[in-house]
Amino acid sequence: MVTFRNNNGRRGSFRRGDRNFKQTSDRPKYGSNFSNNDSFQRKAPGRNNHNASKLIEKYSNLAREALSSGDKILSENYFQHADHFTRILSEQENFKKSKNLENNVEQNKKSSEIEKDKKFSQTENEDKNNIQSEAN
Repeated sequence: MVTFRNNNGRRGSFRRGDRNFKQTSDRPKYGSNFSNNDSFQRKAPGRNNHNASKLIEKYSNLAREALSSGDKILSENYFQHADHFTRILSEQENFKKSKNLENNVEQNKKSSEIEKDKKFSQTENEDKNNIQSEAN
């Protein structure tokens, strides 16, 4: 006769949820809070964005091949993929342009502040020289 062990003692705490670590229900699933009016713009738009131009070319070629073989639906699908990556590429270029403009504005502000400091120090030196010449 085969006797079976009673495993209720071992598995009981697991089934009750008496574990020492934090359970998944205690934390948000994706780690974001949508109630604080954050913009929905993604920080990193996607993993293939650095190859957007290559992907545009790839999907355009696939669409042409599908169209030449007579599959209009598949070719339209590929053209939509190419259009998607065209938009991503233009978005990246606009982002780079805006960053360059911001950097140029900051550099211009810094250079104007430096020039103001130089002019101020020059006028201070001139004032000191005038005071010394008047004293002599």
